Amino acid sequence: MARYTDPVCRQCRRIGEKLFLKGDRCYTPRCAVERRKRPPGEQVPRRRRPSDWAIQLKEKQKARFTYGVLERQFRGYYDAARRQPGATGDILLQLLESRLDNVVYRLSFVDSRRQARQLVNHGHFTVNGKRMDIPSYRVKPDDTIAWKNVNGSRPSFIEALTNGIPKRPVPSWLSLDVASLTGQVIGPPEMSEIDTGIDSRLIVEFYSR
Repeated sequence: MARYTDPVCRQCRRIGEKLFLKGDRCYTPRCAVERRKRPPGEQVPRRRRPSDWAIQLKEKQKARFTYGVLERQFRGYYDAARRQPGATGDILLQLLESRLDNVVYRLSFVDSRRQARQLVNHGHFTVNGKRMDIPSYRVKPDDTIAWKNVNGSRPSFIEALTNGIPKRPVPSWLSLDVASLTGQVIGPPEMSEIDTGIDSRLIVEFYSR
């Protein structure tokens, strides 16, 4: 399975803003965007005003980096959104929000989507009681997400990860049971609660060229 293996901080520096790809570190002075404000690579003279295409490309890359998907997979999400009735950009973000790794992150079970992807890949979560190791699995209303027990108990690292949850606001389309460390999908993602700052209109314009 293809995946991005370079330092994720380069992605934030390339976009020029924090994408919060490394969890708590992004809130500290150790954040690469704070320490090295220039984009990665050799610096070359640039036009003062970026073209419309460059702005659209940047927004598309921002969405890709935020949700941790590669170009081919992202284009698949766009094509699926385009085939559905409604605003293509809104549907695209709802499809990305419905990924299992993103839901695990939204439930505050982990510190970042990258960490969520790794733990889902390793089979540490169940959906409706069944082990699920596909980060891109699309959750549906009434699905229940929980940590997978090993020999009748949870691994010790889970307590350290989930100490003090919820660490961030849980969106209204999800519910979190702190006592049992389970979450449930109440309905489709609400556009008003997608706080990534992504302008989906620019992504649609990029693929419509």
